Amino acid sequence: MSFGYQVLGFGSIAGAPEVFYAATGGTITTDGDYKVHSFTSSGTFAVTQVASDLSSAELDYLIIAGGGGGGNNSGCGGGAGGRLYLENYTGITSTGDITVTVGAGGAAKTGSNYGRGNNGADSVFNSITATGGGAGGGWTSASSHQAGADGGSGGGSGNNAAAGQGTDGQGNDGGTASGYSMGAGGGAGSAASGTSRGEGVADSITGSSVTRARGAEQGDGAGGANTGNGGFRSTAGGSGIVIIRYKFQ
Repeated sequence: MSFGYQVLGFGSIAGAPEVFYAATGGTITTDGDYKVHSFTSSGTFAVTQVASDLSSAELDYLIIAGGGGGGNNSGCGGGAGGRLYLENYTGITSTGDITVTVGAGGAAKTGSNYGRGNNGADSVFNSITATGGGAGGGWTSASSHQAGADGGSGGGSGNNAAAGQGTDGQGNDGGTASGYSMGAGGGAGSAASGTSRGEGVADSITGSSVTRARGAEQGDGAGGANTGNGGFRSTAGGSGIVIIRYKFQ
């Protein structure tokens, strides 16, 4: 008996009902015909059904690493966590569990000791890694300054020390300030310039526009939970986030 179906690419069959992705894990919300899985902490994205046509499955991801922590005692701004965003990802071809790692924000340098903060931690989805933000530099003595650290986006520096460099495709460089001024951290959207931070990038992967992954400048506090923002002087960077979105009907 023939059902009149025609086999197409990616295992789909003309005339057969389309099969969509199905999965569990994270906090699940709905935006029209799309499911959104938001991971604010590490967990498992468990794929229970794979789309019959990967070319039209419309699976998107956003991966943001933890932001860099600020330096201490005239310390500088941390860089944003690395940001990776891709639409129509076709790398999930079978059911199973995918580990999701959400990077913590980098700790600040605190107390009476001078020095640089700490880099943010990486965020990972299906072996795709966003790099933690670079720490903000800090004074080590009355005349010496630790440079900002490299990272997803680079940390800022003062006293004309080298600023941290960003990672290609994920972020931008930190800023270098002169004298006792405090250099700002780079952001996913732009590099820092001196004491002015690099900005973040807005996305609407959840259905609402949110800007994440900015650097830190004077006047900013801690990076904030699940923002990937850098932290300024003696404050921690923001933790990262991983978001997956796909068509489900």
